[in-house]
Amino acid sequence: MHVNQWRLLGTRRFLPLFITQFLGALNDNVFKNALIILITYAVMDSAGIAPHIMVTLAAGIFILPFFLFSAIAGQLADKRDKAQLIRVIKFIEILLMASAAIGFYLENVILLLGILFLMGAQSAFFGPLKYGILPDHLHEHELIGGNALIEAGTFLSILLGTMLGGLFIMVENGIAIITALVIIAALLGWLSSLYIPPAQPASPGIMIGFNPLSETRAILQYIRQDKIIFRTILGISWFWLFGAAFLSQFPIFAKEIIGGNEQVVTLFLVVFSVGIGIGSLLCNKLLKSEVVTTYTPLGILGMTVFTVDLFFASHAIIPVVEKSELIGAITFLDSWTHWRILADLFGLAICGGIYIVPLYALLQHCAQSSHRSRVFAGNNIMNALFMVASALAISLMLASDFSVTEVFLTIALLNGLVAIYITSLLPQALIRSLLQAIFHTFYRLEIKGMEHYQQAGGRTIIIANHLSFLDALLLSASIPEPLCFAINTHIARRWWIRPFLFLADIVTIDPTNPMSMRLLIDKVKNGRKVVIFPEGRLTLTGSLMKVYEGPAVIADKSDALLLPICISGAQYTPFSRLKGKIRLRWFPKITLTCMPPESFALPPQIQGKQRRRMAGIKLYDIMTTMMFQSNTLKQTLFESLLDAATIHGRRHVIAEDIERITLSYSQLITRSFILGSVLQKMAPVRHNVGILLPNMTSTLIGFFALQAYGRVPAMLNFSASKKNLIDACRLAQIEIVITSRRFVEAGKLTDRIDELQTQSISVLYLEDIRKNLHWWNKLAGTLAGWLPRFAYRITHPARDADAAAVVLFTSGSEGAPKGVALSHLNLQANRFQAASLIDFGPTDIVFNALPVFHSFGLTGGTLLPIFSGIKTFFYPSPLHYRVIPELVYDSNATLLFGTDTFLTGYARYANPYDFYSLRYVFAGAEKLRESTRRTWSENFGVRIFEGYGATETAPILSINTPMHNRAGSVGRLMPGIRYRLEEITGIKGGGKLWVAGPNVMKGYYLLDVPGQIVPPPNGWYDTGDIVEIDNEGYLFIRGRAKRFAKIGGEMVSLTAVEEYISQLWPDHAHAVVPIADAKKGEQLVLITTHPAANRNDLIAYVQEHGLGELNIPRTILFVDEIPHLGTGKTDYVALREWVMEQTANLETKNA
Repeated sequence: MHVNQWRLLGTRRFLPLFITQFLGALNDNVFKNALIILITYAVMDSAGIAPHIMVTLAAGIFILPFFLFSAIAGQLADKRDKAQLIRVIKFIEILLMASAAIGFYLENVILLLGILFLMGAQSAFFGPLKYGILPDHLHEHELIGGNALIEAGTFLSILLGTMLGGLFIMVENGIAIITALVIIAALLGWLSSLYIPPAQPASPGIMIGFNPLSETRAILQYIRQDKIIFRTILGISWFWLFGAAFLSQFPIFAKEIIGGNEQVVTLFLVVFSVGIGIGSLLCNKLLKSEVVTTYTPLGILGMTVFTVDLFFASHAIIPVVEKSELIGAITFLDSWTHWRILADLFGLAICGGIYIVPLYALLQHCAQSSHRSRVFAGNNIMNALFMVASALAISLMLASDFSVTEVFLTIALLNGLVAIYITSLLPQALIRSLLQAIFHTFYRLEIKGMEHYQQAGGRTIIIANHLSFLDALLLSASIPEPLCFAINTHIARRWWIRPFLFLADIVTIDPTNPMSMRLLIDKVKNGRKVVIFPEGRLTLTGSLMKVYEGPAVIADKSDALLLPICISGAQYTPFSRLKGKIRLRWFPKITLTCMPPESFALPPQIQGKQRRRMAGIKLYDIMTTMMFQSNTLKQTLFESLLDAATIHGRRHVIAEDIERITLSYSQLITRSFILGSVLQKMAPVRHNVGILLPNMTSTLIGFFALQAYGRVPAMLNFSASKKNLIDACRLAQIEIVITSRRFVEAGKLTDRIDELQTQSISVLYLEDIRKNLHWWNKLAGTLAGWLPRFAYRITHPARDADAAAVVLFTSGSEGAPKGVALSHLNLQANRFQAASLIDFGPTDIVFNALPVFHSFGLTGGTLLPIFSGIKTFFYPSPLHYRVIPELVYDSNATLLFGTDTFLTGYARYANPYDFYSLRYVFAGAEKLRESTRRTWSENFGVRIFEGYGATETAPILSINTPMHNRAGSVGRLMPGIRYRLEEITGIKGGGKLWVAGPNVMKGYYLLDVPGQIVPPPNGWYDTGDIVEIDNEGYLFIRGRAKRFAKIGGEMVSLTAVEEYISQLWPDHAHAVVPIADAKKGEQLVLITTHPAANRNDLIAYVQEHGLGELNIPRTILFVDEIPHLGTGKTDYVALREWVMEQTANLETKNA
């Protein structure tokens, strides 16, 4: 879980300690640097003693107390309240600073060195307290951030102390300034320590030993018992050896190699301190607050590289030691070589910060609370040992005529050996850090939801979709602990996979060997994180492919959680298997989305094959939900259009119509801006603008033109009656309607247009707009098309995914139509829901004859393909049964949408080869008859997948898919949809379906409250359909609640009656409506196109199939054609009115 480290500074748990240690470190560095500058440039020169020897000796004197007193300090810290001890230590610091003031005033180096020794002792006691109290007050996920701030604060105090101590000690009255500064800092540090919260003693019963030798030996023996702790301490100690060597030699390096004065020394320390601070603060972001050592090997390797380059950069400088006048910081910066030196110091310091912070956090994390301070005391001892050894070795090297740069090179070479050793201990950490650097740099890798990974805990199986050969590397680089990968045995034998086998824990899976599965189960039970790709292969479609139930079985048997991780973006790299199918590029943005862990509890009574099947279905649901939820829903439709253009290429053709006019993304975006610049002047933002147009590319441009400027298109049904059309405009408060003169003439809609105009509704014709376009509209639109994202921010600044994106109107098949306001989020959710279940891509072609005022014609036939890079062929009418099969053949369409009525019509006139290219045909809006399904399967070799939805749900609720389909059902509910069944009196089995989810509408426009959106109650939509749902989640529609007749007290489904009549006479169309009956309440009337239909045949069929006599229509009426709405649904309102007229006429004649 990533934590903002800066928030810690606003808590009492951390801030007082931070201020206390900051002021303490400030005092240390003001005093030490003032003393070093004094020794180097004043006192020792006059005394005739070599300055570099005294500087090295001073460093050793400060370090020596850490070796002598750390053992006692650690025992005290574990025995007592750490906060109380810190207050005592800080009070002693006040006394030491007062003594230091006397030493500075007298310029007594011996006294000052003595004070320096006592300050070292004070720091030796403070160190175990400071690092030991952090885990007492911080949570585990705050340790990296807390230590980063401590280290950054320490080196910031080094920076300030260096500047203040180095600059003031040599100026007039500098000693007085230094004296005042150290005493004030000591007093403030003590006051701050008073606010540190108490910490319970970790081991109050321990006996304190005061023999430094024996206690030091005991602590060293203790820390050696834990390999991780001891190696961590060695790593920290090496860092301080490295850092102390540089800090102690900066004055000599500046004076003898650079020829610089104290300003150059200060500049070096500033650069070094800032670099350490930046590197420390970067750790929390790099490690996402996880206590891991991912970047430690990379950090120490970087330290080596920059130090070696510092040696060569220093040798490029012309020797200046003979110059009598030393250069200042400004003169120093005049040389590019000097800038190179600063860059090396800055780089090695950043790498040092990245290296050290995780080690401190790891030591705190691994040490037992009862011994934590003693562990840090042991760390202090080892640090002291390394630093004293460093001081002695450097003194010996300098005495042997080594130059400072040669000392630096020696340290660099030794650091390289340490880097090799650490890399050998943490090879995966090095590789992981390198992979992270590559992925973050080139692929802008974004990791979302890592808090869910923390929730998963121990027994966890990570499941992910499989897009490319990068997937395993992406997971290895992103998960903060070693993973175990399950891989097919045959894949593992391939030469290009073998190098990866040495870098990760691999379990090869052989389907014929059950022992490999058992090994995986054992690893999961032992707490290993196992990664399995349920698809078992790389996707060839870009979508989810077949999901194997293996991971589900392992989770079931090991009682483990499933952690879904969705990989997106990797399919666009050359490392996928989608070459020739989508537009590939070398460095697309890649995102990993970690979903909440899922428990895998199955009913204990289910066993054997049934249990395995149930596990597989549940795993598939988890995977599809993962695919859906990982998408960005909070986005407007126009933003999705711009994203699609970026992904698939602006020149990619995505639309064509009957006039063979094609549109690329670039053309669609540019023309939308041009047309929108005219339309936006006629309607305010978020006002509804009517579109009365057929399926044409011009309709698409008009739709997105309104989207580009924040207007809401209202898709009017041109097949509706004049009354319904006017009602639609009235309830949605539509004042402007866009249409085409050519369409109005061809569709014989003049009467409807005249009626609109009589209602004071403005009618705009595309032909007129095109003629009146000014050159500046075209120029502005063209410029906007070149910079569409920038332009869109200007044309529609108030972008809101929850705002209405489109208004559709219900079919009115059972009453007056209502306006349905769908938000951008509703439409985005539904298209992503469909995309998570159905494999399609840019190589597909959609043939869309369903009008765009039809909810599926808009979402499934228009928005979904356009946003997915799929070309759509628009045809203006679904009723041209002879023409459409020919055009499907001509356009090489692979996806077709229709209703049972339309599909039956196409099959009647199609050549068996017309549908050769179709992969999937989806049917909805009305019940798919078995005869239609059989005709398409036998004549064309095409399966029809039946779905179900409503305009109010944008529209798809459920759908059969190639992987999960069941005849007679409308498929399983889409991911993200919740449902409940309301029991209906008199209806046995199932209930009325209510649904909720992100695709459920914003609300209705109603005639009694025109212009206002009435939201569904508590977000739940009443479908009005009676359904049954089986134990695998398949929906079976029994009929509309309104389409049940109550006969003799029993509820009879009119849909079920129509269904059995269609089975009896499959080559004809039928509809059943109820009318009032004096004896039984209601009776059934059959309307049919079958001229020989009779009740005797119905009675015989019902008796043969045991359906019950209540299902037999009492009256049969004959028609040439069953009336349908423009959406393809049966027009029951018109039928009921006609039946009432016919029955009234019959009664009149009988009378």
